[in-house]
Amino acid sequence: MLASISFHGGPSSHFAHSTTSRPYKPYFRLTKPHHVPSVCAFLSLRRITSGRFTIRALNREFDGVTEEKEARPFFPHRYTVKIPVGDRHIIVETGQIGRQASGSVTVRDGETIVYTSVCMSDIPSEPSDFFPMSVHYQERFSAAGRTRQVPCFGGFFKREGRTKDHEVLICRLIDRPLRPTMLKGFYHETQILSWVLSYDGLHSPDSLAVTAAGIAVALSEVPNTNTVAGVRIGLIGDKFVVNPTIMEMEDSKLDLFLAGSETGILMIEGYCDFLPEEKLLQAIEVGQDAVRAICKEVDNLVKVCGKPKMFDSIKLPPPELYKHVEEIAGDELVRVLQIKNKVPRRKALSLLEEKVLSILTEEGYVSKSENCVGAEITPDMLEDEDEEEEFVVDGEFDEGDVHIKPVLKKPVPTFYSEVDVKLVFKSVSSKYLRKRLVKGGKRSDGRTSEEIRIIDAECGLLPRAHGSALFTRGETQSLAVVTLGDKQMAQRVDNLVGVEDVKRFYLQYSFPPSCVGEVGRIGAPSRREIGHGTLAERALEPILPSEDDFPYTIRVESTITESNGSSSMASVCGGCLALQDAGVPIKSSIAGIAMGLVLDTKEFGGDGTPLILSDITGSEDASGDMDFKVAGNDYGVTAFQMDIKICGITLSTMEHALLQAKEGRKRILAEMLKCSPPPSKKLSKHAPLILVMKVKPEKVNLIIGSGGKKVKSIIEETGVESIDTQDNGIVKITSRDLTSLEKTKVIISNLTMVPIVGDVYRNCKITSIVPYGVFVEIVPGREGLCHVSELSTDWLSKPDDAFKVGDNVDVKLIEINEKGQLRLSRKALLPDQGTDKPNENQSTAGESEDSGTPQKYTNKGKPRQSSNTTKGDVDKNIEGTFTKRYVGSGKNEPKTSSNKSITVASSDSGSALINGETQAG
Repeated sequence: MLASISFHGGPSSHFAHSTTSRPYKPYFRLTKPHHVPSVCAFLSLRRITSGRFTIRALNREFDGVTEEKEARPFFPHRYTVKIPVGDRHIIVETGQIGRQASGSVTVRDGETIVYTSVCMSDIPSEPSDFFPMSVHYQERFSAAGRTRQVPCFGGFFKREGRTKDHEVLICRLIDRPLRPTMLKGFYHETQILSWVLSYDGLHSPDSLAVTAAGIAVALSEVPNTNTVAGVRIGLIGDKFVVNPTIMEMEDSKLDLFLAGSETGILMIEGYCDFLPEEKLLQAIEVGQDAVRAICKEVDNLVKVCGKPKMFDSIKLPPPELYKHVEEIAGDELVRVLQIKNKVPRRKALSLLEEKVLSILTEEGYVSKSENCVGAEITPDMLEDEDEEEEFVVDGEFDEGDVHIKPVLKKPVPTFYSEVDVKLVFKSVSSKYLRKRLVKGGKRSDGRTSEEIRIIDAECGLLPRAHGSALFTRGETQSLAVVTLGDKQMAQRVDNLVGVEDVKRFYLQYSFPPSCVGEVGRIGAPSRREIGHGTLAERALEPILPSEDDFPYTIRVESTITESNGSSSMASVCGGCLALQDAGVPIKSSIAGIAMGLVLDTKEFGGDGTPLILSDITGSEDASGDMDFKVAGNDYGVTAFQMDIKICGITLSTMEHALLQAKEGRKRILAEMLKCSPPPSKKLSKHAPLILVMKVKPEKVNLIIGSGGKKVKSIIEETGVESIDTQDNGIVKITSRDLTSLEKTKVIISNLTMVPIVGDVYRNCKITSIVPYGVFVEIVPGREGLCHVSELSTDWLSKPDDAFKVGDNVDVKLIEINEKGQLRLSRKALLPDQGTDKPNENQSTAGESEDSGTPQKYTNKGKPRQSSNTTKGDVDKNIEGTFTKRYVGSGKNEPKTSSNKSITVASSDSGSALINGETQAG
């Protein structure tokens, strides 16, 4: 029995872990000391199967939670719960992996498994206004049966490297809904670690990671208010799908991620293709119902195996300190918060904070309401000097004759810690700002709740950039720059499935410390920068043309040069204008706006109705309850993101915010139309030229050549930047000038033409001599072998006896072998062979006989146009015609670039020259 695999926790065909739920009471409570059933009790349930003796433990179930001990003596508190989500179930398990963590859980959907643990430090850190929580999420390559591929390092580094951008985004998805549920005053550093242990390529791990983190925190000792769960909502056809698979998402019109609790919505982030607000609200409602169902099941699990929360570790500032700070700084706060400009207001607040700190931490504070406290003075307590002095016998005295002099007590100043004062000062400042918004009806800059700041836009600032725009909204400013290139400029993304993902459009957001007038770190992009850049990128993506219509790779850089709220939405507005300035044929102009919220207005003199703020500033973001960013046009939404600082908002509040945001977008779009100077809407003369050709797929190898030698030689010969080919016959040529582009087009056309046996080629150059013959270039880039036996009617021992490199000869195509190689003959054209010699007057029109340009004839003596001339376009066998797709006008100065590379690109059928008004063909 002791050697049995099933007894030691190995797989057993007789015992399957039950995930069913039955309304059963627990056998004993886990939070109190209990009596462990004896071995005899276990043996009474023994079962003999297949000649082996096994042990089955008692199963205890409670509200859908199953404690599993079946053949698992090392994991006595392993619990599994099956939770319905959408059209399938997720399986939550705890008590087996990571038992030393404060909370740990594995969540499974299909064959995708995410493991999450929560730990906290034993000693609290220094108090601050920011909860000390860090989140780390990692997708292990082993989850998909892969190892890390780093070609540039020779494969030496196989361990997972730094966090990838999409992992950073998931870290943010985990952090943002959990943070509002953490209780203030808990300063033990908390760390959430999440790993993808198994990935089936079908079920996305990001929603599982958020749900797993919410469950792990709920099971741990970290004090929080609500259980958190997350789901993804897709719109497939007219049906909303909860947690759709990867394949289903390919057909979805909506990508909405929602996290919340039983009481409300905590975070949403989504991207769509101009969906109306009504559809978004329906999707949010579906997601909220799914989240409530998950949280209800998790709460049942917490009742069974959750750890007691550390509420006794919460340390809050003294309650009377709030009153003291208001007494000291209340009047001045009202005045300071009316300063319109950010920097002077910030400096005034800093000076006021120093004053409050000095009084409460150094000088000590005596409340204005405190009076001098002393003994009460009555007439009979006053001494009469004329009264005779009485003598009292030693050891005896009359208590009634004792006279008491009143002693006035000095008020004792109260001192407080610097950290508590700073926390309270920030809280009081936020309270006064909210009171001004609700009761006064005015914001710091004098606007009403729905008013938009003054907007200014300018395009074409940078003469050498392909497109540029400066968008300014109040004290928030974005400098957006667009760069166009070919596919080698595309961003490559590594993922779990091992298929290289290539992004032809990406936006990079930069937030330097100078934009807020501060000194700070400059280096790799922060998590905030990655998140804001992705939001702006996904907002702009639906307005871009397809690769078939616009074969460029597009890069947008948004540098925030000033910031006072909603810089990511300024990046959307500036990026849209810069794209138009670069000549990108966008489908529609879009704008972005950030919305704020004061939820409990009754506390500040209001009627209790939530106050929605349009186009919030930085202080309104910090002191408000919500930051809701929405991007789109007059008709629909392309991207949205909401973060809140309270424990959830209702659907009606979100509906109000969405409708108010729509009106704000309309006003911003109207201001963007006033941009001066306006976008050029044509390609810059500094942008590269791209020619798209379509050849027969079987001819692609002729362009590439052995080991890429042929395509490299074409690049070196013509001076183009790159030639991108694809197996379906698409060829894209990128160049800085038209001359090299046309030259390359002619060479490729000649390479991919279909020669006919019997064709005669005149005045062709010998390119190389080998012992068995000579190689003759019949058209530029296309060579054939003329064997030594086919060079002359006379016998030649070796070719170089009669010919040398550079000689011009007339040859006839006599054979094309199965590999497509050409066999030529000079002897077949000599007079003594009786071959019909074509009339040399039948040359191609516009070309002289001795011009040095090869002439091409058929075996019937009829002239055919030589394909190596600049006017001779493609052979009729090449699919498609060379016509220009109009993208804009502009003339291009000849310029040759030395940057050459070979890549493989995708494109459309047909061919087009993209830039200016030049006809390619």
